[in-house]
Amino acid sequence: MAPDASSTPDSAATDPETSAVPEAYRPVATESPATGDGEAEGSAAGRRREPHEEKSKRQRRLEYPPAPEPLGVPVVDNHTHLDFRDGLVSVDVHQAMDAAAAVGVAGAIQVGCDVESARFTIEAIEAEPRLLGAVAIHPNDAARLASRGHLDAALAEIETLAAHPRVRAVGETGLDYYRTGPEGVEDQQEAFRWHLDLAHRLGKAVQIHDRDAHDDVVRILVDTPRRPDRVVFHCFSGDVELARICNEHGWYMSFAGPVTFKANDGLRAALSEAREDLLLVETDAPFLTPHPWRGRPNAPYLVPLTLRGMAETRGLEADVLAAAVANNTRRVYGDF
Repeated sequence: MAPDASSTPDSAATDPETSAVPEAYRPVATESPATGDGEAEGSAAGRRREPHEEKSKRQRRLEYPPAPEPLGVPVVDNHTHLDFRDGLVSVDVHQAMDAAAAVGVAGAIQVGCDVESARFTIEAIEAEPRLLGAVAIHPNDAARLASRGHLDAALAEIETLAAHPRVRAVGETGLDYYRTGPEGVEDQQEAFRWHLDLAHRLGKAVQIHDRDAHDDVVRILVDTPRRPDRVVFHCFSGDVELARICNEHGWYMSFAGPVTFKANDGLRAALSEAREDLLLVETDAPFLTPHPWRGRPNAPYLVPLTLRGMAETRGLEADVLAAAVANNTRRVYGDF
């Protein structure tokens, strides 16, 4: 539940940064840092980012950033994880989408990347009309589950959940060679092919996780005869060459916070190469918070920072790019 004025620390009233944070995201005096313990029904506090995704919490600021200036043309956050908590407060899906709507983020795709988060996704999209869903087994989890003999059962449940009418994509699936060693590659690739076939059978889009595996992801996509019509590279991390391949095949490229990081000139070059009719924007919250708040917790209300960074790279007015992104999102997922 969002804190009321009486429970907000006095410093919040005088600190310009804190007072600009959406109310539901402001810490209260009795709030403790994210622990992963379950909380009230409807909260997103039951899970948190894995330790390998961050430095020690003692080295990170856990306060949410201030809200950016609202967009003139509303867009949708292509990829977010509202079941992961990363800050000092617990925010439920309604509060998250209220804060997003206040800055011109009209909706979001809530992504479930294992059985637990896929179940959460179904609950969330049934409770909050500004959310659509995507469900799958993440490639890292696919390798781990396969090694324990549990992958088939997990995929069977994903197939059932993916049939929900408000689940509009299968994802995130794909390949991740950054953490999974050679022993997990075959299991990842087989799970990827299975997800592509599922999306094709259900007539849904696919959201791809591609980390250090560009060549194999493209090869499998091209070689798989039963692949979905709408392919989205979530958190696009490729170079100009991959952007050209996506342009050729009509695959969508969704950019997240890293495109705003100062050192990522190569990623911005790929963004410049991408066809405008294939561009999407996302947070991947609570990860990958855009500049200038890198390292702080991320949330859908911060999409405008990435969208404006993308527009600057492409030499466009933000509203022009936002209108294109909104149309592209509708083509991929349909109406809410």
